[in-house]
Amino acid sequence: MTRHTPAPRAFDPRPPEPERDKAIAETDKALAEILRPRQHRAEVVFALASFAIAVWLATQWSAQTTWFEGQRAGRQPGLWPLIAIIGMLTFGAGALIACLLRNRQAAGESALPEVVLWARTAEYLGWFLAYVLIVPWAGYLPATLIFCTALAFRLGYRGGMLWLAPVLGVAVVVLFKGFLSVRIPGGALYELFPRAIRNFLVLYL
Repeated sequence: MTRHTPAPRAFDPRPPEPERDKAIAETDKALAEILRPRQHRAEVVFALASFAIAVWLATQWSAQTTWFEGQRAGRQPGLWPLIAIIGMLTFGAGALIACLLRNRQAAGESALPEVVLWARTAEYLGWFLAYVLIVPWAGYLPATLIFCTALAFRLGYRGGMLWLAPVLGVAVVVLFKGFLSVRIPGGALYELFPRAIRNFLVLYL
């Protein structure tokens, strides 16, 4: 009596049905978040602030730009600022209306947490302003070394990564003053050194 051996199954490269369905569902969810993102109340705050800035710029246009009588529009100094402001007002108003309609139809989350998150980024504006104020007193190189090291420590870097911060500061100074020849006034601290050393510090550091 002949015994029949079942033929081997053909290799199917596709994943099993449950895994395939799960992957498809995750892909659909990711696409939905891109094409139809969740509505956030904070987007209304952003749109309102952007439109308010555009309105303020529009009120300042005549005082901050010049429009000469008898000169064609293409040569007017105030033409491109005017075009930019009109664009900001037009698109800003459209974005604000769209945000208001979206948030009216679909209630979103509270705007406060995201607005607080935006406000926290103002800390780094303070870091930059402090750096700009320190440079005229300490000089470009010392201020850059202090700024890079302090900011790296604030961001949580420790150990060897923290030591890379002053190295980066030196590289920035060499790039801007050595290769790009950017002229930056010497710091008041340089005045304490003898004339020859002071001249070297002003030129290269």
